[in-house]
Amino acid sequence: MQIRDKKDNESEDYILQDNKKTRFGAIFIIIILIILVAGVAMTGVFFDYW
Repeated sequence: MQIRDKKDNESEDYILQDNKKTRFGAIFIIIILIILVAGVAMTGVFFDYW
């Protein structure tokens, strides 16, 4: 997967663009995934699975 640069107006094979919306979306998804992993880990500790 490639990230399209703002200066590259010729290629259209890119999924992500290098702009504020893309960065915000990626950071938001990463934070949600970290919260979910932490929740699963805390559940495992709470119910003595680990």
